[in-house]
Amino acid sequence: MKKLLLMAVMLTLGSTSNAQISDILRRVVKMDGAYNFRDTGGYKTKDGKEVVLGSVYRSDALSKLSDKDLQTFQDRNITTVVDFRGVEEAKKAQDRLPQNTNYLLCPAGSNDLPTAQDIAKLIKDKNFLTDMYGKEGLPYFGERYRSLFVKLLTLQPDEALLFHCTGGRDRTGMAAALFLKILDVPQDIIEQDYVASNFYLAKNPNLLKTYTGLSKITGINNEELKKQMELRPELIRTFFGAIENKYGSIENFFQVEMGIGPKEIDILKQKYTR
Repeated sequence: MKKLLLMAVMLTLGSTSNAQISDILRRVVKMDGAYNFRDTGGYKTKDGKEVVLGSVYRSDALSKLSDKDLQTFQDRNITTVVDFRGVEEAKKAQDRLPQNTNYLLCPAGSNDLPTAQDIAKLIKDKNFLTDMYGKEGLPYFGERYRSLFVKLLTLQPDEALLFHCTGGRDRTGMAAALFLKILDVPQDIIEQDYVASNFYLAKNPNLLKTYTGLSKITGINNEELKKQMELRPELIRTFFGAIENKYGSIENFFQVEMGIGPKEIDILKQKYTR
């Protein structure tokens, strides 16, 4: 699906605008080879609990991790990595991970790498992100995220898990939103966590080169490209809305597509909130 496949090559696309990152800096994990590596914990839930820190992480590409970064993995007990990239995408930039890391590739909806012409055509379609988070992406959500949540159910108390894609913003952003949603984190907090990728990816030194290349292909200037590719709260609302329209609720989506019912959701809450 070409609209979804565009995300495979959006290595660093994001906005330099400062997203709402208050209280999020303590979740950032400083890495030499990644720019959007964050802890998903620390957020308050609707019932006054807090999502635990140090158990579930999210990131952008992991192919350029340094030896120091690998030590950070071990120090934080990250034993499992869930990769949402496509098969060819993952082959092109293989994750660099500590030995014996449990690696799961979940490529649903991200099969082939698009050509430059494909990318240009998609970017000129100003609704492609909305479609990807909604009707175009909906058939893939369950398959893509099932393994993540099944693994979260069985993860040992002394182990941590990380999930990622290439930019750590779209496929990863949707996964983080589902995780926080099922733990009853308020919608506005979920949206703030989601759009913060704009800020962190803007720190990637390859960003300007990426925009310049896309500008030449599409004829769209850099500033307009940045604006078009910026993550916005309404995208995650579109994501949740598409699920709710088809399944009635996020909980029913978990039940139907992942086999995760009320009992399993309670286990997730017990494990990942305090």
